[in-house]
Amino acid sequence: MSVKLKELKEQVMVITGASSGIGLATAEMAAEKGAKLVLAARSTQTLDEIVGKITSNGAQAIAVCCDVADRQQMDRLAQAAIERFGRIDTWVNNAGQGMYGRLDEVSEQDSKRLFDINFWGVVNGSLAALPHLKSNGGALINVGSEVSEAYVPLLGIYTASKHAVKGYTDVLRVEIEDVDKAPVSITLIQPTAVDTPFPQHARNYMEQEPKLPPPTIEAQQVAEAILDAATTPTRDKRVGTMAKVNTTMATLLPGMTDRLVAKRADSQHYNEPPRHPEGTLHKSGESLQVAGQTHGTGGQT
Repeated sequence: MSVKLKELKEQVMVITGASSGIGLATAEMAAEKGAKLVLAARSTQTLDEIVGKITSNGAQAIAVCCDVADRQQMDRLAQAAIERFGRIDTWVNNAGQGMYGRLDEVSEQDSKRLFDINFWGVVNGSLAALPHLKSNGGALINVGSEVSEAYVPLLGIYTASKHAVKGYTDVLRVEIEDVDKAPVSITLIQPTAVDTPFPQHARNYMEQEPKLPPPTIEAQQVAEAILDAATTPTRDKRVGTMAKVNTTMATLLPGMTDRLVAKRADSQHYNEPPRHPEGTLHKSGESLQVAGQTHGTGGQT
């Protein structure tokens, strides 16, 4: 069946990982377009500040502090949306975490925690959202990455988790849209590297401060793709030219891609010691930033 989605000004939207980066950019943009927002993250203080700003500008939003790795907390997030606004029209599984380090160096504990956030967070959010979306119609949007198909050294567990997100989303789409023929649009968003606090929040095993491999795009570009998918049924969307280039090369020229991405290992760090190697993998952060930080030898610029 064809899925009809509402205009943003008529929607109730849930966004996980809304305290920084892509999630924050999406929340700000959706608020400007009149959506009612349910914003989720572990960062209570930051979420409250964001909601305060949004509501002072005339939009409606609530904050729900929760960890996407916990299924019960995701169910409570869905219930909070229903109690406040009566329905859910779009659910965005955006929360994610990075980890820099070789696969033979990162710990099992950290690797499992990363999967709990990046993969099981998507599963938990999807299962919490689907009963509501299936009953009223709507969009489920999962944020993957170009490394859902491509890959890069020193982000191995992150890459594996995003591959898993793609596999889960593809099968879920078929089961919900094509088998059940439910009125739900299921979308995978695959951005290239995005200028967010991702490196600062990442668990870091390297001896240098991490950075994203250039070139990067702005978070607002990804937010636009997410909001487009919230109003127009979309199977998947690669955001940024390099997302299209890298995923195509990984599929069609895997041997050449191996040699090219090996050279990117040296482009993923600054020439300075790590500042916060623990990152926010096991604890919340209060960054309130859409864009990331620029570092250089001897300090921040």
